Amino acid sequence: MSRNDRSSGGKFSGRQGGGKRKKSYARGNAPIKTNLEKSPLSNTDGIRLNKYIANSGVCSRREADIYIAAGNVTVNGDTITEMGYRVKLEDDVRFDGRRLNPEKPEYLLLNKPKGFFVTGNPEKGGRTVMELLAKATTSKLSPVGKLDNQAKGLLLFTNDGTLAKKLAKPKNGIRQIYHVSLDKNFSQADLDAVKKGVYIEGSKVVVTDISYIDDKPHTEVGIELYSIKEHIVTRIFKSLGYEVDSLDRVVYGGLTKKDLPRGRWRNLTEQEVINLGMH
Repeated sequence: MSRNDRSSGGKFSGRQGGGKRKKSYARGNAPIKTNLEKSPLSNTDGIRLNKYIANSGVCSRREADIYIAAGNVTVNGDTITEMGYRVKLEDDVRFDGRRLNPEKPEYLLLNKPKGFFVTGNPEKGGRTVMELLAKATTSKLSPVGKLDNQAKGLLLFTNDGTLAKKLAKPKNGIRQIYHVSLDKNFSQADLDAVKKGVYIEGSKVVVTDISYIDDKPHTEVGIELYSIKEHIVTRIFKSLGYEVDSLDRVVYGGLTKKDLPRGRWRNLTEQEVINLGMH
């Protein structure tokens, strides 16, 4: 998980008109230029640029000063090299061309109940998953991927755009296991066919594993796959003549529903975030 830099950061101490300035150094003995008072871009509002960068999770404050001095950081299109420069939350701050988010990255795992919309405009009177996270955080989090209104199970939320985009790329894929309830018994022949891979709209969908669930009727099966195509599980069974009565995602990456009741959420651990980033 990211570190929330709690240090306040003092105001720039240089004076206009030739007063002495306190020297600060990067690596070795090379001084960092401190010409803040000469810059027309300077302001006294907002937070210090190095803290903004540190809050985004790129590096520490000390390292941020080095990158700023080297010209790696732009604010609203202008390269900033001054120590102590302040920015506002609405400013466009970029590190090596990548826009930064000054909010502390957050990662929440929800065990979604049936009947909640994930994205889009819900029908009149419909409820959204954001209602379930109303007291979880003040940050603006977005779901990674989708689950249908009637689907249940694990759903990840974050404001970490880099991780979200990585997990959303079809070529990366991510391990998912679903508990599926069908409208009729799933035949052994169809189970074997799914193991070999089924074709949806001309493209083969590889299923890692599929089996009947122990001590359950053959209307209930478990299916494991890495595809993140929309409605892919429902489409697999529909292509074989079955309707899905219930769909529950029980595993997402290395995350499970253990100790997470339906409708509840929890924060991911630092190790869980690292593991997701390795997919």
